[in-house]
Amino acid sequence: MNDFLHNESLDWAHLDAQPYFIGMMSGTSLDALDAVLCRFDDEHPAVIESHSVNFPDDLKAALLALTMPNGVHDFIKENQLGFESELDVFGWASVFYGELAAQVVIELLAKAGIDGESVCAIGCHGQTVRHRPQWHFSLQLIDPNVLTERTGIAVVSDFRRRDMAVGGQGAPLAPAFHEAIFNLDETGDQVVLNLGGIANITLLSNGTREVIGFDTGCANLLLDGWVKRHTGANFDKNGDWAKSGKVIAPLLEQLLTHPFFGKPYPKSTGREEFHLTWLDAELEKFYKNHELSYTPADVQATLVDLTVISVADALTKITPSGKLFVCGGGALNGYLMSRLAHHLPSWQVQSSEVLGVPPTLVESLAFAWLARQTMLSRTGNLPSVTGASQGVVLGQVCFP
Repeated sequence: MNDFLHNESLDWAHLDAQPYFIGMMSGTSLDALDAVLCRFDDEHPAVIESHSVNFPDDLKAALLALTMPNGVHDFIKENQLGFESELDVFGWASVFYGELAAQVVIELLAKAGIDGESVCAIGCHGQTVRHRPQWHFSLQLIDPNVLTERTGIAVVSDFRRRDMAVGGQGAPLAPAFHEAIFNLDETGDQVVLNLGGIANITLLSNGTREVIGFDTGCANLLLDGWVKRHTGANFDKNGDWAKSGKVIAPLLEQLLTHPFFGKPYPKSTGREEFHLTWLDAELEKFYKNHELSYTPADVQATLVDLTVISVADALTKITPSGKLFVCGGGALNGYLMSRLAHHLPSWQVQSSEVLGVPPTLVESLAFAWLARQTMLSRTGNLPSVTGASQGVVLGQVCFP
């Protein structure tokens, strides 16, 4: 398959023969592996079909363990596969992830009634298990060889490290896609806010300035983890549980002292800095100094406002008002959206749906677009966002 795809970039005739791209994403929330099949008409993505599969329990447990420094010890003890080290778990999970990704692609194509021969490439980000921009590296777990062999389709992966090689943070990468697809030809500021496991914003250029984009802090990563611990639910549907609690003002003030919030951009973060172990330590410190008791729902309400206020503070330091288009799973959280509107009264807060893109598909579409950029030998990063010294072609291609 894809015989013309040797080590040369595509031309437009090839895109006519293989017009489809697949984008795949699993974020820091680790809720599922999402995929979207699309084609690009006049550079704008048209969604053909989407598909999502939850992670098998053992793979999810391995990924969670790998994302935490020194977190693999308990996983090794509890499984029956005879792992001896963190590298064993990393290698096994890479192959397992590749097999799962192949299953998702095959099921996606079957749903769409599209043959794999018509797909130019899969953009598969993999699972970030360690992101350390201060040490100039980022590790995404996926074996693209498995995905290519099972599907017969070229796979673009390892998107972050080329940007880091030229001095960038390697993240966030979606702002380049936001700028290409969502930039509106109108007055006033427009910002895309992605509320995944981590929250990040993109101030679109409107043709008058450089794009600004960076991570603002935690989002669903802590919200999903806390509700799972206390209710067993994978997420707080519509934010109803958080809405039943009350914000703990002094705890919120304490959490906002995390050093990340005060850093200048460009900046990026992940589960290395925001995780339940960090939250537990903060709660222990808080309860030592406060005798009042609070419910888990109160903590959830406080975590919602931690997300919202860190976003609002970052936004208002850049521009006082505008239109805010929200994507990611957080856009489906009614309580979170209402708190955004409350803390950003001069902003028009709305879902990316108004731009014609469902909020839960934006990140997957971004990696389909990034794969297309790679196959066309086009740059995929924005130096004004990541801090890189120049634009570069991102990703490595595994050809079938």
